[in-house]
Order: sequence, then C-alpha cells, then structure tokens
Amino acid sequence: MHSTKPEKLDLTMPVQFVKGVGPTRAKAFEALGVKTVADLLEYFPRDWVFIPEPVKISELHPNENATVAAVIEQTDFRAFGRQPMFKAVVADETGVCRIVWFHGGYLKNKLTPGKVIVASGKPAVYKHQLQFTNPRFVVLDGAGAAEPQSLAGPVYPASAKLANRQIKRIIQPIIDDLASTADEFFDDKFRAETKLITRPDAFKWIHFPPDAEKLAQAKRRLKYDELFLMQLGLALKRYKIRHFSPAVAMNLTDKIDSRIRRRFPFLLTEDQNNVIEEIAADMSKSVPMNRLLQGDVGSGKTVVALYAALLAVANKTQAVIMAPTEILAGQHFLSIERYLKGSDVKRLLVTGGITGKKRNEIRKKTGTGRVDIVVGTVALIQKDIEFANPGIVIIDEQHKFGVHQRAGLIRDKTTHRLVMTATPIPRTLAMTVFGDLDVSVIQHCPPGRGKVVTRWVSPEDRSKAYDFIRQRLKAKKQAYFVCPRIEPGPFDSHDTADSVKAAAHHCKILAKVFGDFNVELLHGRMRSDKKQDIMSRFRKGQIDVLVTTIVIEVGLDIPNATVMVIEGADRFGLAQLHQLRGRIGRRQDNSYCLLFAETENETTKSRLEIMTRTNDGFAISEHDLKIRGPGELFSARQHGLPDLKIANIIEDFDLLTLARRNAFELARSDPMLNQPNHHNIRRALIKKFGDKLGLVDVA
Repeated sequence: MHSTKPEKLDLTMPVQFVKGVGPTRAKAFEALGVKTVADLLEYFPRDWVFIPEPVKISELHPNENATVAAVIEQTDFRAFGRQPMFKAVVADETGVCRIVWFHGGYLKNKLTPGKVIVASGKPAVYKHQLQFTNPRFVVLDGAGAAEPQSLAGPVYPASAKLANRQIKRIIQPIIDDLASTADEFFDDKFRAETKLITRPDAFKWIHFPPDAEKLAQAKRRLKYDELFLMQLGLALKRYKIRHFSPAVAMNLTDKIDSRIRRRFPFLLTEDQNNVIEEIAADMSKSVPMNRLLQGDVGSGKTVVALYAALLAVANKTQAVIMAPTEILAGQHFLSIERYLKGSDVKRLLVTGGITGKKRNEIRKKTGTGRVDIVVGTVALIQKDIEFANPGIVIIDEQHKFGVHQRAGLIRDKTTHRLVMTATPIPRTLAMTVFGDLDVSVIQHCPPGRGKVVTRWVSPEDRSKAYDFIRQRLKAKKQAYFVCPRIEPGPFDSHDTADSVKAAAHHCKILAKVFGDFNVELLHGRMRSDKKQDIMSRFRKGQIDVLVTTIVIEVGLDIPNATVMVIEGADRFGLAQLHQLRGRIGRRQDNSYCLLFAETENETTKSRLEIMTRTNDGFAISEHDLKIRGPGELFSARQHGLPDLKIANIIEDFDLLTLARRNAFELARSDPMLNQPNHHNIRRALIKKFGDKLGLVDVA
C-alpha cells in the first residue's frame, strides 16, 4: 500500500493516501465529510486548548491556570452517592497536591502509583491544600520531560471510529505542506488595508496556533474568505441578471394605476403604497426586477402582488404566481377572483393531478397567451407547461421551494421576479441567503385589526382552555387545532395518546370534547378535491373546529377563525409558530393563540415565552436566529449556497458587511474576473459554487 502513495501531497488526492490514514480510516473520515486532502485542510477544529508551561508544585497559586508534571503517590476511588470520585495525590521535589475527578471510575487502572502525570487546570484550596478538579491530563511513559503540547492544541469534531488525537496526529506532520498549497486571493496592499494575514499562515494557525492571538488572526482571515466568496457569488449573479437578461419594460400610467386601485374595496396602507412604488420603478426598466417582498402575517402582501400582476397584464404580458401548497394557491386564487370579479382579465388555477383533456386545455391557454394570470403550485414547473409571454413571476413563501424549482419556473424566459415571505428575515440572513435581491418591507398591518393574545398553557390547565374555546364557539367563532403530525409515529408507543398529538387521533377526541359542534380533520395526504371541500365548508362557517397540521401554516385567511390551538408547541420552530398564529386576527375581533406544551428545555422555554411577549415577526425572527441559527429559518443548500464551515453570520456580522462591500466592488470593477490578480478568486469561486448559481460560464 505504501508504494502507491504519491510523494507529494495534492489537494485533489483521496485522503486514504495521507500517511497514517489507509482504507479503514478513510471510511471513517468520509463519514465526517472528509474525502480528499483539500477536505482535510478545511476540516477545522471545533475548539483549541492553550496551556501554560509546566511549573513546580511549590509555584502554584490558587485560582490561576497552571500545568504541573508530577509522580502519582497514591490513589483512591469512592463510588458512593451520585458523584463517584477518583482521587490522586501527586508530588514533585518541591511539594504535594491533590487531583480529583468526579465520575472517574474509568481511571482506576489508568492512573496508578508510580506513573508520571502532566495535569493542567485551575487549582483551588481545599482543606488547606491545593487541589485540581477534573483537569486535562496525560500520562507519560516514564519520568521524562513533560510535553504540554500533548495536552494543548486543536480539538477536532471526532467520531467513535476516529478520535481527536488520531486526527491531530495525521494532520500535524503535514500541515505546513498542506497550508503551502492554499492559493492567495489578495495582494499585500489589500491585506494590509483589511488587516488580513496570508492564506497559508491562516491554514497553519487555524490547525496549530502558536498562541491565542495568531488563532484569532487565522479565524478572521478564513471567515472573511468564506463570506467574501459567498457575497461575490451573489454579486456576480446579480450582475449577470442586470446586464445579460433584458426584461419587458412595464409602463405605469395614471390611468392604469387608477384602474388597478378601483379593484380593491379599501385604501392601501402607506407601507403598501411605498412598496408598490418600488416595484413599479423596477418594472419600468428593461433590467429584470429581482425583489424580495417581506411583510408580517396579515400585512397585505397579496394585494401588492396582485397590483404587480395587473401591471404586467396591462402591459400585454402574463403574470405567474406560484405557491408551495394547493391550499395556499387556492387561497390566492379565491382572493384574485374576489378582487377581479367582472374583470376582462383571464385567470387560471393550476394544481397537481390535472391530466388528460383538462391538462391539454391548460397548456393551450398558457402557451398561446389566452390566460393573463396563472396561479398554481409546483405543477407550474412541469416541462409541458409553457407561457407565451410571461412578464412577471411571483413566488410566495419562496423559501419552501428548492433552488431548482424556482429556476424551473422561469426556465429560458426573461421576466421580472418578485419573491415574497411572511417569515420576516433578519438583516444578517437577508444579506447572505438573499444577497442578490433588492428588499421591500411592509412593516405595519392594515388598521382595524383586533389584538392576538398568546398564552402558554400547561397540561393541568387543558380543561380550562377547552371551556374557554367552547365559549368562543358558542359566540359563533371558529377554531383551529394544529397537531405536529397526522398519525402517531412508529416509536410513539411509550407516549400516551394525549402527549404526542396526532391529528387523526386527536380529531376523534375533540369531536367528543366539543360534541355540540362540527369538528373535522384536514391534512396534506388527502385528495385535492377533499381538501378543497373541507376548506370551502370551513370558510362558509359550516365547520366549527378544524383539526389539522402545518398544511395551513401559510396564507390561509378565514376571518371568523379567532382561536388557534397549537398542540405540542415545543415541537415547532419559532417561525412556524408565528406563521400559524398569523392565521387568526384577520378582523377587528380579538383572537387567541393557545400553545399547549410541557418542556424542561431552556431553549424551548425561551421560544414559547417570546411568543407570549410579542407579535412582532421581526423580533421573533431575530430571536430564532440567535438561539437556533440560520439553518432553522432557511436552508443555505435550498438556496444554492454552500454551507458555511467557519463563519457565523450572527457573530461575524461586521466581517460579513466588510466582505459584502468588497465583493460587490469587485463585481462592478471586474465582473468576468479576468484580471490576472483575480484568477485565484475565480478558481475558488467555481470550486465552491460549481454551477449552483450559474457562475461557471463567468470563467
């Protein structure tokens, strides 16, 4: 096997051929995401340990970090109580001290009198003697010189088959060679201005930093590079759209504006008017609009979207609106039908399961321009559905679609694009995931809405909550009960039917609890016609209590529904809880959101508590981002972006801002990255993104 190993390391070679790896460990590395030497170079430690040089026991001071090398004189293990304890008395030529390990039974055969131990920690005075508690330690083979390096250094994400010390031993001998292969992106002048060290030094010091200061410099450089490449990818994508994809310039006259506004039986809010002005300005240009419209639940985004669609129709083009679920697509279509009643604008709803003659009719209408506004689900991206002259594509709750699904909707057509979300996006996340879009925000909901009161309900108060709901139902109001799942899971046998709510089972229970009222079930696995029938009857008030799942999470508008009960609320993310709560409070009546949950988890408690304190979606979103990270809100992969390995968009926001500014400046000055000093950046960009953002042709 050794004879097949290359003499010189190459970043593309399989990790198997690195000294100390081999076929078996290569499989263990692969399970950790490390397949090549390049992956090994970017397999960053999760922590780093710095320990002081060893001192004599007589030089120890209470509550100061220290390292000692000493001989074990005696040991004792006591297994009583909840905290079994292993004790050792150690000595050097200057003195004696104690070391204690709680739950240290595993040390009985490892630490025996006569062995030499190097221990590092913060000693304290206990019974008039210095004592280390749970220190880092290593046992030396003999009484030789202590090597603190064996205790210090990187701590890698490890596995049962590949320990941290093994990873460390593999990387340490080759780190200089590995780091020297890292291409530099920036010249000396730029690095001096931005206070960045070289890339080779950054890779050396991220793995084996000589001190904490050099570690900080290494982390800053590698984080900057990661954020810079992400922002540059977004900047170049934006440049390509603006310069190589002309769209139809839409003309907005006073007459068109007046005709559109007459369709709405109310005055638009100041926020809505401001956003419409931004959208109309974008659509008036031949540069395609690429805009994100975010607004809290119930803020009136649908009206703004319809205004944009009607502006496109007035300019003799088609408008396409895509929603993630049949229920939401149907809701949008109903709203449009209500506003456009008696209008000459032709509209069509396209959902899954349409086949045969009916599908052929749809294809003819969309493909020949005989329909003006098309609303639908992912059924719109199927290859046989074509549009004669699409002017605008509007995607609602767009984070629920994959990047390829969104791209599939517009295919080779050049259109204005408006994406919408009711999950308010913190600025940090908008700059990464949506960095290539212009952002419009509807900050305030229309006036005349009632308050939405949110309460966290404990199990012992369930019957009181049911009594309250019964009173609301008697007052001719309607209620949602949202459950985490449709049926009990295969491993739920240890739970009672009451602890893990499944909609199908819970519906039967609630039908008895609210025996005087009509209780029905709705979930995503039902046939389309069945779902539409249930929603129609709920909308008409023929159903009092709708037991459902997160299928009703977005877009549903039933003004008479004033109670939202979320079962197992601890099982939902904050964004989901806020979206579900947004289904109520649609009229002037006060509404009530009841979160049923029992948890001792502090993070979960903080999520439930902030729901009871505020209805501000932006505050909730910021809180969610801080406690659970960006992955919970929006998947980077779903947006075609690579995961961040070392940077954190919350903790490194200042660095993100700097990287974004520099990346967009570079995209403006050298959009093809043709200048010789940008070739390494271009190679790194293509390696990182591939064709996910359509950047390969930039090279």
